[in-house]
Amino acid sequence: MKLSVLDLIPVRTGQTSREALLASAAMAREADALGFTRYWVAEHHNMNAVASSVPGVLIPFLAQGTSRIRFGSGGVMLPNHAALAIAEQFALLEAMLPGRIDLGIGRAPGSDPVTAYLLRGGAQQAGVDTFEQDVTLAQALLGIGGDPGESVGISISGRPYDLRATPRGESSPDLWLLGSSDYSSALAARLGLPYVFANHFGMPGLEMALARYRAEYQPSVAYPEPRTLLPLNVVVAPTEAEAVELAGPQLVQMVRLRTGAPLGPQLSVEEAAAYPWSDAERALADQVRSGWFVGEAGDVAARLREVAERHGVDEIMLSPVAGVRDGDPRDAAPSRVATLRALARKLLG
Repeated sequence: MKLSVLDLIPVRTGQTSREALLASAAMAREADALGFTRYWVAEHHNMNAVASSVPGVLIPFLAQGTSRIRFGSGGVMLPNHAALAIAEQFALLEAMLPGRIDLGIGRAPGSDPVTAYLLRGGAQQAGVDTFEQDVTLAQALLGIGGDPGESVGISISGRPYDLRATPRGESSPDLWLLGSSDYSSALAARLGLPYVFANHFGMPGLEMALARYRAEYQPSVAYPEPRTLLPLNVVVAPTEAEAVELAGPQLVQMVRLRTGAPLGPQLSVEEAAAYPWSDAERALADQVRSGWFVGEAGDVAARLREVAERHGVDEIMLSPVAGVRDGDPRDAAPSRVATLRALARKLLG
């Protein structure tokens, strides 16, 4: 089984954004040394709780001190951007780290409606309405499935124009389509692209989305066979009780998010343990955690093998959501790193 990492780069109480970034950079180096396949970061805007807003800028920082692991976006929210701008960002990244870049593309805004409106320069739905066209253009500009050095012929107002994402490289990033709906799985199948269902958000429909993707897949030059991986929230500790305790800070954040409450910095484990849950919030937290993989290493590893086999995937993307304790260093995430180490020992040998 292959293992990868999805890092939302949480910012916790009393921690600066730089300290959160340093903690993630250390975790990326650890993942590289442990044999993980890829390390993805997300695009979220106007959120004090996370430090990952521009994956293309963040990836070179995280890649320092690594030698082999792939880095990517999980994902870039393409409706917020011009396809050419994203293609050039990832062409540049591919030139910096040849053969080690993934461009994961999603359709959601990654923020609230007002922030999305401002990101798009006042165009409310334009990027969503042209999503398929923009994905196809980004793919062509990057030479995915073709020659990375060739230009793309386009027509503007009836006049031909040659275009290329620069700098031109000798290789192209891998392109993945992300989503949590029937639309995304059908589009990935139609375009012949690798597909990731956003299972870490706890959305329903995983089995249906994967079944449709595989049934309708149209082979492409770059990807003759369907490819997918499964992102899962994980917390590992020496005992199940400790793992449940470490899951508390992220559970508070998820409940706040789902109930529309303000999202401040992530609480510490001790602060989350004292959180004044209402009965409704506690029920929601239990429901959210039921979809996570929380426990001691052997039990979680066995469950990961079972879910990978059940869904026919050979790569699991771990989102380590263990919180930090009051006494932990502010530029480190020891419980998240410990989760990766424990599962690497069990699953990577």
